[in-house]
Amino acid sequence: MHLEYITDPTDERILGYRDLTDVALRTRIEPETGVFIAESAAVIERAIAAGYQPVSVLTEDKWLERMQPILRTMQDVPVFVGDRRLLEEITGFHVHRGALALMKRPRLPSIEQVMQGASRLIIAEDIVDHTNVGAIIRSAAGLGFDGLLVSPRCADPLYRRSVRVSMGTVFDLPWTRLTTWPGDLEHLRAAGFTIAAITPDAGAVAIDTFNTPERLAIIVGTEGDGLTTFALDQADVRLRIPMERGVDSLNVAAAAAVVCWQLRPSGESASQGGDSRL
Repeated sequence: MHLEYITDPTDERILGYRDLTDVALRTRIEPETGVFIAESAAVIERAIAAGYQPVSVLTEDKWLERMQPILRTMQDVPVFVGDRRLLEEITGFHVHRGALALMKRPRLPSIEQVMQGASRLIIAEDIVDHTNVGAIIRSAAGLGFDGLLVSPRCADPLYRRSVRVSMGTVFDLPWTRLTTWPGDLEHLRAAGFTIAAITPDAGAVAIDTFNTPERLAIIVGTEGDGLTTFALDQADVRLRIPMERGVDSLNVAAAAAVVCWQLRPSGESASQGGDSRL
């Protein structure tokens, strides 16, 4: 291991870890510089297992021994070590999950690459909360969906909080960012996907009565306003989650989990006698 002990929060070597709580700053500079932050030993380990390349690691001295199995796999990667106070001053928060790693961003695949061999895709339109993005990724990955597409204005799936909430499943689930919205939906339709818009509209088809096609792409919309009129107009079908007690809708991450389970590629749904546990 290439250990480097630091005592100065302005040390040029750890500039990539500065001000991690400044969302506006980090979401601008990380894509521009081709990096992202992986937080926690488990997430770092999953990223490396998926082939992501670490640039450096920042860890508190008390975590060093516990981190050694992971660190030994990183030849020639600098590991910066400091005490708790110093790490808090650098990052802006208490790093209590073992370590942070500055990772190289991969080149995003094309839409065609994400679609290849897929039967289920989820599309996130303009989701602004990184926690919701991470939760949607985790649900899609855990419930058998094959990939994720995000609209041009959607929050970054590789932002630190998104990665952490996804439990690192963002490293395994193929995803890419669309460049033309909603025009890029034509790529899916040309490939044989049925495009379904998730909406609380009472006139939409209930998901537990929907006859699921072989290839399906579902669109979930931004917090509060839901899907744009443009996205709704581009969909082949509008689907809703049946609700009770006067509740019209769920949080977008919760709705995505319900829909992913109901429309999962196994072909079994609750209405068809499958396991109804969420």
